[in-house]
Amino acid sequence: MGNFIGWPEIAPEQFLPIFIISTLVLIFGVGYASIITLAKMGFFSKRWMTLGYLFWGLQTLSLYKLAILIHSNHYTTKVLLVTMIAYLFVPHLYFYLISESDKRYEQDNDNQTK
Repeated sequence: MGNFIGWPEIAPEQFLPIFIISTLVLIFGVGYASIITLAKMGFFSKRWMTLGYLFWGLQTLSLYKLAILIHSNHYTTKVLLVTMIAYLFVPHLYFYLISESDKRYEQDNDNQTK
């Protein structure tokens, strides 16, 4: 027979907590991305970004709790937390790249019109 990957059993009474925690991961993730994005776009004041970072922290905490509930091994938990740190910087990187490309193409358009 081939290799079999054994997954830890999850007790049926843990289904609801796992479902709720995983839903919170999604809600806090969307909250973080939307608040940071809207603040960077100027729809919200920059003071709202603090709330966005709070959402990121709650998402990270929820993801860690989820990893514990589903009995993830230490390697998987570390990978999830490193991914969350990367997710902290993704919206900032996105807007940095957009602003830099806008500057570049504005300079190219100014040179062509002269």
